[in-house]
Amino acid sequence: MTILLYNTRTRQKEEFVPIRAGEAGLYTCGPTVYNFAHIGNLRTYIFEDTLKRVLAYNGFKVRHVMNITDVGHLTGDRDMGEDKMEKGSRREGRTAWQIAEFYTQAFRQDIARLNILEPDVWCKATESIPEQIALIEELERKGFTYRTRDGIYFDTARFPDYGRLSNQNLEALQEGARVEKNPEKRNATDFALWKFSPAGVQRQMEWDSPWGAGFPGWHIECSAMSMKFLGDQLDIHCGGIDHVDIHHTNEIAQSEAATGKKFFNFWMHGAFLNVLGGKKMAKSEENFLTLENALLKRGIPPLAYRYAAFQTHYRKPMEYSDESIQAARNGLEHLYNQVREIAMGAADAAGEVSSAFRDKFREATDDDLNLPRAMAVVQEMLKSGLPAAEKRATILDYDRVLGLGLDQVDAPENLPPEVLDLLEARRKARESKDWTASDRLRDEIQAMGYELKDTREGMKVIRR
Repeated sequence: MTILLYNTRTRQKEEFVPIRAGEAGLYTCGPTVYNFAHIGNLRTYIFEDTLKRVLAYNGFKVRHVMNITDVGHLTGDRDMGEDKMEKGSRREGRTAWQIAEFYTQAFRQDIARLNILEPDVWCKATESIPEQIALIEELERKGFTYRTRDGIYFDTARFPDYGRLSNQNLEALQEGARVEKNPEKRNATDFALWKFSPAGVQRQMEWDSPWGAGFPGWHIECSAMSMKFLGDQLDIHCGGIDHVDIHHTNEIAQSEAATGKKFFNFWMHGAFLNVLGGKKMAKSEENFLTLENALLKRGIPPLAYRYAAFQTHYRKPMEYSDESIQAARNGLEHLYNQVREIAMGAADAAGEVSSAFRDKFREATDDDLNLPRAMAVVQEMLKSGLPAAEKRATILDYDRVLGLGLDQVDAPENLPPEVLDLLEARRKARESKDWTASDRLRDEIQAMGYELKDTREGMKVIRR
């Protein structure tokens, strides 16, 4: 089947054709590790994980690289303000290095809770400083840089296609940049490649360079590390939609200026998560929700959020509310119950994946990751007349993309021993027609959080 992906660069869906046959290079912008990731950030990582899984489902060998921004991301995206790592250090009374390590591990824990597959390569900005310096030197040799009192800047006027990704003309971008104007910049959209440490100040994170002690700008790390770890596999670059106008636009400019080659064939972006009322979630607002405070402290499993993300296409804004997450929790539990029921019906029978339903599922997922349609196919299959064993094989095949942990749903052999003992006692009571004992045992099983159904095939137990 053909995989169609929406390419932000061309503003249309295109067939994915990899640079290397049978392989796919994927670069996803990772977190700036000065604070916890919020669930709006995590929505983007769920979309990227789904993309990776869909590519693998179609037989591609995926090489996935994700960066960790542990230096250089300033509080203003246009090179104004202070380094977010230094700010986090001051906020918490720990070193910038300790802050980076703590929030990197917190991020890895969050993605594990959401069943997001880890990348093949984790790369930290602080571990690729030589590559970033070398790339800036190449830009300098080609005449794309100039020096100010606070750093080395990229001259966007020398790159004619600047702004192509955002589909804005240069004047519009210049206008949008004026809120953070630096009087020494030749153009408001020019951006820092290397920032100098302030005179008389010893930064926690700084390095020697041909231009003086300092640290890299935010954008240069992704160019240097994607080329370092993907080489000529620059197939797909992903991130949040907020990266289009500045971060990814700057990545393209500096990379193509340095190499003279196209930088990534596909650019894909996930839309915002909005809190009730349509306001985007951001760390600068009071609507900053993490997995911990939004779900775990309320007893809501993190995979309910993954399930919720599948109800809205990744390119459309998703609205978050208490009601929506509770609905997703109920929907996920209903799906788990359906899987438990077919597992009971299938018993030990081996089943084959339904080719017809597999094709319908792929038609949805291969059409620019249309997960809302794919989830409708899931329900269509589960309610179909397929044998239970075939349903079980098919839903587990789907879960290679969904990542909802459906292979971990309680099958009869996975029930707690005390429940199995009660079931066996009830079976014997029914055989001897002791209906009073049968009813009492049923009530005991249900009091333990299970629903019991008597069917022609026998007793079926479903966790509530």
